Amino acid sequence: MSGSVKLQSSAKRVSQQRAILVPTGNRITVSEESRRKSEILKKAQQRPKKPAVKDVVSEMQKAVVKHNLSVDSSCSLDSNFSSSSFSSSGSSAKVASPRRTVKHTGLRAVKIVPDASQFDEISLKKNLSVKSCDWITPHSDPLYVSFHDEEWGIPVHDDRKLFELLVLSQALAEMSWPAILHMRDTFRKLFDNFDPSSVAQFTEKKLLSLKVNGNLLLSEPKLRAIVENAKLLLKVQKEFGSFSNYCWRFVNNKQLRNAYRYARQVPVKTPKAEVISKDLMKRGFHCVGPTVVYSFMQVAGIVNDHLVTCFRYQECNIDLKKNSNKPQTEETQMVTEVLEKTCLSQ
Repeated sequence: MSGSVKLQSSAKRVSQQRAILVPTGNRITVSEESRRKSEILKKAQQRPKKPAVKDVVSEMQKAVVKHNLSVDSSCSLDSNFSSSSFSSSGSSAKVASPRRTVKHTGLRAVKIVPDASQFDEISLKKNLSVKSCDWITPHSDPLYVSFHDEEWGIPVHDDRKLFELLVLSQALAEMSWPAILHMRDTFRKLFDNFDPSSVAQFTEKKLLSLKVNGNLLLSEPKLRAIVENAKLLLKVQKEFGSFSNYCWRFVNNKQLRNAYRYARQVPVKTPKAEVISKDLMKRGFHCVGPTVVYSFMQVAGIVNDHLVTCFRYQECNIDLKKNSNKPQTEETQMVTEVLEKTCLSQ
């Protein structure tokens, strides 16, 4: 029995773990080693884990919702005019406060301010939507622009106004439209408001007194031509009833409507202008070449040469049959056809 007891005690000793030898000697026991390992495991468990990307995104979304903001409104300016930004005073106060930030995510609340340049762009688009003829530019004379917008191309039937436009068209050989328009009041004053009966009585002395700043308003041949044309215009009035009837009969009392898209397509003279020019010269009128006559036709509205892209093109397309003073008779039509044939044959 004693022998079996000894064997059991020796077996228990073998099953026990032996101490680990270290440089300082066999001082560390098995219990100490297990205790140190358990402490290391505890420290490892207590260390904060690095947050995953998904966790960071979810935290950011939670923070944004908490501060009543959206990710788009805090990161983009496209939501400047969104109703959520200005829905309540409380939410706007949070947005405007620079201290309210999301600490853990680094997301800062942004104050949303409307961009005033957007309103300027809208007004600029509205201004650009109205297009004029190509020769009217942003740098054009304001008086010239108003002349284009309110007068050029509108049909005229008043004899005194037609005589004025004929004289101004003759002056284009020496002056430009802007210069003529700035001196228009002077023209009217010197030519007695373009009354043909009054201009026809101008003497040589009166003619040479038409000066501006010591210089003649126009050259002497041009001034003499204006006085002579006034005398002939009175004869035309007696023959056709009015100078307007004479001018408009060449187009059958109907405005000629061209459809030019570009300024380079607008001619300086046309076959119709040549017909009128020849008939005027035949009657003794001076300084009434085809170019002068076509300029007169344009400004008097006998022809509509506004570009089709200009806003005035449709406004000047007036049915002259409804606005004509007198209906055209068969006799007038026959005279018009004979005049055109004789002028073209020459």
